[in-house]
Amino acid sequence: MSKTEITNTLKIILANSYILYLKTQNYHWNVTGSNFYSLHLLFESQYKDLSDAIDLIAERIRAIGSKAPANITYYQNNSSIKDGNENYSATEMLEDLMKDQKIITKLLNESIDIAKKHNDETTISMLADRIEIHDKNHWMLNSLLSE
Repeated sequence: MSKTEITNTLKIILANSYILYLKTQNYHWNVTGSNFYSLHLLFESQYKDLSDAIDLIAERIRAIGSKAPANITYYQNNSSIKDGNENYSATEMLEDLMKDQKIITKLLNESIDIAKKHNDETTISMLADRIEIHDKNHWMLNSLLSE
């Protein structure tokens, strides 16, 4: 197993997950409108899940034998997901988070390919579980736009 290739891809997943966590929490705090309560609760459940995922990913990086990066500069420089805008409308927040769910799912799928190449079944399982969650999050966010 190439620890470096796997930990490097996990560090990118960690960075993206952390930025998505912050963005989702931002939207949880700042959402307004007629769907405030349902969106407030949905965003809360998603950022709490991301908090757990961040810990899981960081612990996997450590279990493989690398240090887990833990600073905002690293996360910002290594994330495809951009900061949230607290001035967005509820619809814009939903659309923004939907886009990010797709970004992170794509990264997770690419990371599975790397883990498969190195026969790292534990990482494959963890990443597959995350894909399922992000696909469900995308569906839930999208369903609120269809009202």
